[in-house]
Amino acid sequence: MVPAARKQVDVTRLMADLSAAKVELLSAQCATDRVRLQYSVQDIAAHAEPQVLKRVIASAEALYSFFSQVEAHIKKESGDKRNQ
Repeated sequence: MVPAARKQVDVTRLMADLSAAKVELLSAQCATDRVRLQYSVQDIAAHAEPQVLKRVIASAEALYSFFSQVEAHIKKESGDKRNQ
């Protein structure tokens, strides 16, 4: 049961936003694969601008953290449903 104080979710908007995010993340993954396949980790670390690398790494960490939280919630919810 959803508490009355929680904001109502616009499911249609959520699905559209997730769909757009999926496309953008796929684009980022393709760009990453191009870099990964063309350059070694050592070359990237030695020659890339440190500030650019820091920002890219921070973005990747933020994405990982967010989607790990979503995954943990899904696992918890599915575990809760099995225990009912």
